[in-house]
Amino acid sequence: MLNKHKRGMLVFALLSCTGISGCDSTTTDVTSENVKQPALAAYPAVRSTDYTETLHGTVVADPYRHLEEDSAATQAWVKAEQQYGKDYLNAIPNKQAVVDRITHLWNYEKVSTPTDRGDYTFHFRNDGLQAQWVLYVTDKSGAERVLLDPNTLSSDGTVALSGTSISKDGKTLAYGVSASGSDWQTWHFIDVGSGKPLSDKLEWIKFSSATWNKQNTGVYYARYDAPKGGDVMADTNYGQKIYFHKIGTEQSEDQLVYQRPDQPDWGYGIEVSEDGNYLLFFVSQGTDSRNRFFYKSLADENAQVVELLPELEAQYVFIGNDKTRFYFKTDYQAPNGKVIAIDIRQPDKAHWQTIIPESEDPISDLGIINQHLVVTTLHDVLGKMAIYSMDGKKLQDVAMPGQGSVVGPLGDADKDYFYYSYNSYIQPNTIYKYDFKTGQSSIYNQPKVAFDPNDYSSEQVFYTSKDGTRIPMLISYKKGMKKTGDNPTLLYAYGGFAISMTPRFSPANIAWMDMGGIYAVPNIRGGAEYGESWHQQGMLDKKQNVFDDYYAAAEYLIDQGYTNSKKLGAYGRSNGGLLMGAAVTQRPDLFAAVLPAVGVLDMLRFQKFTIGWAWTSEYGSADNAEQFPALLAYSPYHNVKARAYPATMIMTADHDDRVVPAHSFKFGAMMQAKQQGDKPIIMRIESKAGHGGGKPTAMQIDEQADIYTFLWQSFGLQLPSEIR
Repeated sequence: MLNKHKRGMLVFALLSCTGISGCDSTTTDVTSENVKQPALAAYPAVRSTDYTETLHGTVVADPYRHLEEDSAATQAWVKAEQQYGKDYLNAIPNKQAVVDRITHLWNYEKVSTPTDRGDYTFHFRNDGLQAQWVLYVTDKSGAERVLLDPNTLSSDGTVALSGTSISKDGKTLAYGVSASGSDWQTWHFIDVGSGKPLSDKLEWIKFSSATWNKQNTGVYYARYDAPKGGDVMADTNYGQKIYFHKIGTEQSEDQLVYQRPDQPDWGYGIEVSEDGNYLLFFVSQGTDSRNRFFYKSLADENAQVVELLPELEAQYVFIGNDKTRFYFKTDYQAPNGKVIAIDIRQPDKAHWQTIIPESEDPISDLGIINQHLVVTTLHDVLGKMAIYSMDGKKLQDVAMPGQGSVVGPLGDADKDYFYYSYNSYIQPNTIYKYDFKTGQSSIYNQPKVAFDPNDYSSEQVFYTSKDGTRIPMLISYKKGMKKTGDNPTLLYAYGGFAISMTPRFSPANIAWMDMGGIYAVPNIRGGAEYGESWHQQGMLDKKQNVFDDYYAAAEYLIDQGYTNSKKLGAYGRSNGGLLMGAAVTQRPDLFAAVLPAVGVLDMLRFQKFTIGWAWTSEYGSADNAEQFPALLAYSPYHNVKARAYPATMIMTADHDDRVVPAHSFKFGAMMQAKQQGDKPIIMRIESKAGHGGGKPTAMQIDEQADIYTFLWQSFGLQLPSEIR
């Protein structure tokens, strides 16, 4: 499968869950009569200063700059805002009905795709409501046992697995953990046979896994130096280095394999080729979708690192190799992607061979399995899969059960089978196994759920954006919905970093539909649904296209009779949180409620914190005089004016060290100060949580329940005492 080492910014876009349990076909009636609004107390007091700075000749006000500091005053204000938000949400009647419905739908057994290594098979499983998924191992006799239960690592489930890596012989497990959602990881090791932990420990790791050498004696990994500024959660991270750790030794003894002090903003995704003969370097520069590619022969301990693809000109993703013949997926002169072969003995472009040429459907994933190329593509956002010979001849399409997302192939080159999964907004995740011997797929695991997907509908529509661009959107709801122009609707979007918003199942979304809600996701520019050109149309000085695509989606839903502006809610996370900040400041008339979650909201200073500098390839930087005007023009924090705004819930977490919570703190303070209307501006601040990854189940359910109850209240609707 594709090795996604190109990103410095990973994004938690939607709640990740693979199925639901227990649902009947009755839609809950809604009413908007006589809904009592929670009384709004005065917002917590916060100091506003006259602080300004001059950037490229422009005086920029930053009255809440002091909220970037982790001072006693900031902590007290954050605590007060946290309580203010809780008090507002807790005053909404019948929130427990929403919690109960989501919990009921969430409570079913979920199983991951298995991994075979040596004499063992590994898989994750969650019995329904466990805080974290549990790793199981099965031996040749079929005996299954728990190998690693993250739920035992903390009392509240906030210590989560951040990654796993199993040695080729299956005898040793390496695993990373993160606390309270932080991006910082600590890696540990377990002897699989005995289940006993080893003493090895690796620290100060971010955005890296561990990859085993051919001899199964150690792992390669990338790490940063320990932060020197004293603020682990906010200090910038530069100068990633690659090390080799030999099992049974201290981290201080690890061998430095590669570093580039002359290129502190380079990041490294590392991998060992399946034949074990090459160490592979995916060299990224920020979150630029392009990357360099280097390698080092492991057959010769004196071998030097070879810069095979030294220019930052395109994306190059290693698929596999046949001795010195390396296969890549690339968008070089092919925005939708193509498959090429490069003989490293003749690496110049004149000798490159195109194996699978670019097509109208962008490549989303692929792998070399059983001497075949298995390729997944997107056709108008929906997944397709096909099998090719190694010389690029198409052999067959793999039949899909419907119109949704395909994840895979998942498997090893030396196996005669692979796994893939399928899901949609209304169909839970099902795992399939494809067998090359029969040429057929069979169901490996299908969740045992009580609800019937046939009671719901997910339709794809196309609408026209401001500049005439045709945009797809998937609209999901319970059957029986009528276009009265008055349906409660949640419009979720992302729009950036070449991340495609393909359909993904969440039991919480089913609960929303059971409440009578519509769930809509437009595939706006900035993603990669139509390849790299689609991404580039929504980045840097073209970022306004993303916002305009989103507003056009809202207007389509209104014009076509799905909803109206008094029943329309806007929601997005991370880069999507930036989109929400733009929506509430640029088009407050269009929405009844806006929810910016863990958003990038100060576009003039994001590069000053943790890994924010890496996003300048996507957004640009206020440090650049040419890029500054475009950023200032839409930066949410700098565009809050004194006017009436819709109900707004700004969501963040105290351990978010990717998009630091100061973004939300400053934006929230500014919004509360400038609100001229009577709608609430509240902050939902989670404790012991981060950007979203590793969040325990109960915390996810409570977050979704707060989102739905806030929206329902903002729509002027009364929550029932029971939702079915």
